[in-house]
Amino acid sequence: MARPLRIEFPGATYHVTTRGNAREPIFFTDADRRTLLDVLGETTERFRWLCHGYCLMGNHYHLLVETPEANLSRGMRQLNGVYTQRINRRTGRVGHLFQGRFKAILVDRNNYLVELCRYIVLNPVRGGLVSVPEDYVWSSFSATCGEVPAPSWLTTDWVLSQFASRRADARKRYRGFVRDGIGGDSPWGRLQGQVLLGDREFVERLAPMLEPTKDIGEVPIAQRRAHRPALAELLPPVVSANRPQRDHAVREAHITHRYSLSEIARQTGLHYTSVSRIVGRRISPRGA
Repeated sequence: MARPLRIEFPGATYHVTTRGNAREPIFFTDADRRTLLDVLGETTERFRWLCHGYCLMGNHYHLLVETPEANLSRGMRQLNGVYTQRINRRTGRVGHLFQGRFKAILVDRNNYLVELCRYIVLNPVRGGLVSVPEDYVWSSFSATCGEVPAPSWLTTDWVLSQFASRRADARKRYRGFVRDGIGGDSPWGRLQGQVLLGDREFVERLAPMLEPTKDIGEVPIAQRRAHRPALAELLPPVVSANRPQRDHAVREAHITHRYSLSEIARQTGLHYTSVSRIVGRRISPRGA
């Protein structure tokens, strides 16, 4: 199994997901969900995380966490390990509860954190479990809105401060913001290299942290090269319409930035074998 890339530094913010082994349930009763939240609270306090949001589904959960001390992996081992022990002890199960390693996407807090707060609490709506997010009790939505008491480990101040200075106004606007997202697009179309969600400046700022991983074979190429330009930037329609420029850009995308032939084919609309011929063609002195 490929090892997911981990970029950890003080103040990093992540969207974290963990799924059940073989996509099996990780919660069997509501008491199990309360147990996960208890362990999350313990983990947040022990590792000094800031938890901006959460949502517990049937066979997975979502978290939005900020790590002032660059300790995401240690905290996640604690969270998933202790939860698994408690569930196995209660049910008599043995072995793994979760499917391999957790997935963590590093988030540009200033541009995407609020949008992700909306995205994760709308999961039950997208999944058809409820029609509106306030009807689902196993997410941070109602606590952020002030409809139920927030647990001591849930941080709502930063998110609410993005909507208004007065708390009552901020909660009202946050509620409307989430409601407006029902049926909308997810933010994952702007994901870079499977692990970075941010603008170009954010990605370039993190590029030095990706360099030590570039030769680690276990980490997928897309994650090791998350800072590379997007294919849409390398092969925009204006370039694809000019054959010499297109062919040069195709070779650059494959040889320099390590995009696969099939990825380039999808971007350009060319057949896989045509892309292969372009890549294999000797570059002339004029670059044609």
